[in-house]
Amino acid sequence: MKKRICGIQQMGVGVPDVQKAWTWYRKNFGVDVRIFEEAAEAPLMIDYTGGVVQSRTATLALSMDGGGGFEIWQFTSRPTEKAEFELQLGDYGMIACKIKSREVKATHENMLKNGVKDLSDIKQSPDNKTHFYVKDPNGNIFEVIEASDWFSRTNHPSHCGGVYGSMIGVSDIDKSMCLYQDILNYDEVVYDQTGHFEDLHFFPSGTGKFRRVLLKHSSKRTGPFAPLLGDSTIELVQSLERKNCRKIFENRFWGDWGFIHLCFDVQGMDALRQECKEKGIPFTVDSSDTFDMGEAGGRFSYVEDPDGTLIEFVETHKVPILKKFGWYIHLKNRKPGKSLPWIILKLMGLNRYKD
Repeated sequence: MKKRICGIQQMGVGVPDVQKAWTWYRKNFGVDVRIFEEAAEAPLMIDYTGGVVQSRTATLALSMDGGGGFEIWQFTSRPTEKAEFELQLGDYGMIACKIKSREVKATHENMLKNGVKDLSDIKQSPDNKTHFYVKDPNGNIFEVIEASDWFSRTNHPSHCGGVYGSMIGVSDIDKSMCLYQDILNYDEVVYDQTGHFEDLHFFPSGTGKFRRVLLKHSSKRTGPFAPLLGDSTIELVQSLERKNCRKIFENRFWGDWGFIHLCFDVQGMDALRQECKEKGIPFTVDSSDTFDMGEAGGRFSYVEDPDGTLIEFVETHKVPILKKFGWYIHLKNRKPGKSLPWIILKLMGLNRYKD
C-alpha cells in the first residue's frame, strides 16, 4: 500500500490535569466529542521518558465542526514538569497550535466573555487572514485563525473547529523542508517572508527578525477521516537574530507540560517507514502491529524533525462510533483512500460531552 497522509489527527498536549484542561478546551474551542479516555502505561516511549515506563491518562477529543483533535495527556506516575525557562519565539519545537474559526472576531469576543485574559488583539497574518493568539491556563499558546473548510455546523458559541496546524520553531527552515514539505506533503508555499512582524509581538522575543514559511497541501487529503480532519497548514519560524535558542523540551520527557507531538492520520505505514528511512528521518518508535489503545486501536510510529520535534503517525485500525451501543468501525481491510460515509462520521458526534 502506498503512503497516504490523511490529515492531522490530533495535537498532543501535556497538562497537569486532563479534566481541567479539557473543560477549558470545550468551553473555548468546542472540542467536546470524546473519542476515548484511558489510563495506561507507555512502554514503547521509554527513549523519551528517561528509560522508564511511565503511566498516564489521556483523553482524545475533537469538534464535529471539523479539524484535528486534542490528545490531552497527563502523567500519573510522576509530576508533569514545566520548562525551566520561558519559551521564546525561535525556540525549537511546537510554539503554537493553530485552531480554525468561522468568525475570528466572534471567537475573540466569546473568550473575553468567558474571562480569558491572556490573548492578543486581532491582527492580519502575512497572507492577510484574520487571527489572534491566546494562552490557555497552562501557558500553551494557540493561534485562532479564519478558515473556510468545515465538516458540519454545531453552533458552538466559540465558532471554532479543531486543530488547523502548528507553528513550529526550527533552526534551519531549508533543512526542515524534507520532513514538512516532502514527507508530510505540505507541498505549496503560501508565503516565505523575512523581517519583523507586528502580529508576532504577543510572543516573548517576538519583536526580533524572523523568517516565516507557511506551507499547505495543494491536493485535498483522502482517507477514512479526511472529510472530518479537513485542511491544515504548517508554519515554520526561524530566528535570524537570537543566539540562545533552545529546544522547548530540553531536559524534559515526552508527556511533560506543552505540545508533545503533532499526530497525522496515515495509511501505508510500511511505505511511509521506507520513505522516511531513505530521506534520513527514520522511525524512532514503531508499534509494528495493532496497538490497543483501549477503546481504539492502530499502529503508531514517531519521527523527529532536524531539531528533535516529535511527529507521530497513526494508522487507525479500530475506532468507536457509538460507544454506549458498542458500535465500532474496523478499518484495517478498508480500501485505501476511501473516506467513511458522511453519516458514519456524523454519528461520532453522538459521543458529544455536554457541560
